[in-house]
Amino acid sequence: MILISKYLVPKGYLGLTVFPFMFLKTSGLKENRILINHEKIHLRQQLELFIFPFYIIYTIEFLIRLIQYKDWHLAYRNISFEREAYKHEKDFFYLKSRPLFNVINFINK
Repeated sequence: MILISKYLVPKGYLGLTVFPFMFLKTSGLKENRILINHEKIHLRQQLELFIFPFYIIYTIEFLIRLIQYKDWHLAYRNISFEREAYKHEKDFFYLKSRPLFNVINFINK
């Protein structure tokens, strides 16, 4: 379910996915197929980890990357969940063939 909220999506970001919702900063972003696909990849990741553990792992990995890179944006871009989503966001058939728990392949890369 796609919802529009310029207040829930952090500054500097276009979308945020909190299962089962996808929050977008503006309604025009509903037409951005790449962004929607990116967020759908996050929905799949969240489901695989039974939702709540996804957020714990995501947060811990972000904090580790922040210590590692000492840069918020670089830390965010290097979270394994984000690397998978960014790598495949333009592949609109990716979720049809994506192996279960494929995010494991993006840890330490």
